[in-house]
Amino acid sequence: MPAPNPDLPAFDPQRHRPVRRALLSVSDKSKLVEQARALSELGVELLSTGGTRRAIADAGLDVRDVSDVTGFPEMMDGRVKTLHPAVHGGLLGERDLPSHVEAMSAHDIPEIDLLVVNLYPFEQAVADGGSYETCVENIDIGGPAMIRAGAKNHAHVAVCVDADDVDAVIKELRDHDGKTSGQLRQRLAHKAFARTAHYDAAISNWFAQARHDMSPDYRVQGGSLKQRLRYGENPHQTASFYSDGTDRPGVATAEQLQGKALSYNNINDTDAAYELVAEFGDARSGAKPAVAIIKHANPCGVAVADDFQTAYKNALACDPVSAFGGIVALNGVLDEDTAKLITKVFTEVVIAPEATDAAIQHFKKKKNLRLLIAGDVPDVSARSLTYRNVAGGILVQDRDTGHVGEGEFKVVTKRAPTDAEMHDLKMAWRVAKHVKSNAIVYVKDGATAGIGAGQMSRIDAARIAARKAEDAAETAGWSEPRTTGSAVSSDAFFPFPDGMLAAARAGATAVIQPGGSIRDQEVIDAADAAGLAMVFTGMRHFRH
Repeated sequence: MPAPNPDLPAFDPQRHRPVRRALLSVSDKSKLVEQARALSELGVELLSTGGTRRAIADAGLDVRDVSDVTGFPEMMDGRVKTLHPAVHGGLLGERDLPSHVEAMSAHDIPEIDLLVVNLYPFEQAVADGGSYETCVENIDIGGPAMIRAGAKNHAHVAVCVDADDVDAVIKELRDHDGKTSGQLRQRLAHKAFARTAHYDAAISNWFAQARHDMSPDYRVQGGSLKQRLRYGENPHQTASFYSDGTDRPGVATAEQLQGKALSYNNINDTDAAYELVAEFGDARSGAKPAVAIIKHANPCGVAVADDFQTAYKNALACDPVSAFGGIVALNGVLDEDTAKLITKVFTEVVIAPEATDAAIQHFKKKKNLRLLIAGDVPDVSARSLTYRNVAGGILVQDRDTGHVGEGEFKVVTKRAPTDAEMHDLKMAWRVAKHVKSNAIVYVKDGATAGIGAGQMSRIDAARIAARKAEDAAETAGWSEPRTTGSAVSSDAFFPFPDGMLAAARAGATAVIQPGGSIRDQEVIDAADAAGLAMVFTGMRHFRH
C-alpha cells in the first residue's frame, strides 16, 4: 500500500486552483461546442481526440489534438489514443510536489486541469440489443482510466462525467477568476468514481448474463440518481431513488405527468401494482383490461373485465376501505370514464402504459394525484434480478417469472373444476404470486373477492380474506359475500386441511395450490369429502 507523501499539504476544500488546460473526449456531443466555446473564451487551452476534436474544430475553435501531446497517433480503431504518460502524467502530477513538477518539465508533460469525459455508451448498446461484438466494442478503456486518474488528483484537477458538471465548472471559472474550488473538485471526484463503478457494474452484469452465471464471484449493482426523496418508509429515515439503467417498463422509466413528487412508499407500491397488472398482458395487444389496486405493497383488489370501468369497479368492490389512499394500475389505455371513477376515491398514484388526452385533462382537477405513463407493460417472463439487503450481505435472486402452462395443471380430486371455476382459479393463482406470504386469494367471475396477506399461518390468511369479503358485502349491500361460489388460491401448499376447509366454509368451491406436502393425500381426501375441486400446480409463489 503506497504511503502518503509527507511533503504534500492536506486537502483543502476551500483552495482554488486555476484551469489553464482542458482535455475533452465525449460521446454525447449535445452541449460540446457551446461549452468548448465558453472555456476557450475564458482562456482555457483545449485538447481533444477523434470526433470530439473534429466537432470543436468545425465550430471554428482552436483545439489541439492529443496526438500532438503524446507523439503517437490514434491507432487500433481508436482503442489506443489517451493511454500514454503524457496524458496520465498531466492528470496525476501533483502541482505542489517538486519531484512531480520536475518530471513533468523534463518529459514535456502539460498539466491538465480539467477533464471532460463521458464514456462509450455501453449501457445503451446493451439496451438496444446490440450483438456481443458491438457491446464489447462499446466498453470504454481510456475514458475510465483518465476519469480515475483525474479524480484521484482532485486536489488540482476537476473531472466532469456529464454536461451539467461542465456548466458548474464554467460558472466557477467566471465567478473566481478562472479557478475552481476544492469543494467543487471533491464533489466531482466523488461523482466520477461512482460513474466508473456504475459503468463497470453494467459490464460485469452483462458478462454474467451472457455466461448464464447467476452466482459470479463478485456481484455488483449500480444506479444513477433519479430522485432525492423527502424521507424513507418513515420520516426519520433518509432515502433516494436510483435508476438501474435497464429498460424494464415501470415506475423508474415512467413519465410523471402531474402530482406531487413520489415518496418512497409510493414508488414501492406503484412498482408492486404495475408488476401485478402486467400478469394479465397488454390490453392494447388483445389482452383483457385489468386493474390492480395496491395498498402497502399488497393488492386489495384486482379484476379483469371487458372494459376498464367495469374492471375498476370490480377491483374496488373487493376492499373499498383499504383502497382509500391506494395505488391504481391499468394494463392499457386509461380513458376518461375510468379516470372519473378513480377520482371519486382518494388515490395516491395511477400508472398505465397510456392515457387519453381527456383522461389527462380530468386528472388535472386533482393536483396532488400522481399520474405516471409507462409507455409499455413489463414482460413478466423476462429474466431479471431482485436484490435484498441483509446484515452484512445481499440476497440476489431471479425475479419470480414462474408460469404454469395449460397442460401442467393437475386435477387431484374426484371432481374436476368447471370451465368457470378453472378460469377463476388461474386468475387467483396469478394474483397470489403478488401477495405477501402466507397468501390466500378468493376470485369470482374475474375479480378478487377476498385477499389474505402476510399472515404467519395459512388458516389465518383464509379467515382474514373471508372476513374482508363479508365486510365488502355489507358495504355494498349484497345478500352474501362474493366468496360464495368462488375459486381460492394458496401461494404454497396447505400443510393441513384446516386452511382449505376454512376457505370452503367461506363458500369456495374450487382450490388451486402447489401441492407437495407430506399430508397431500389427507388434504385431497378432505377436499373430496367437502365436494371441492382441487388443482395442483407443482410450483409455489412465496413472496416475503
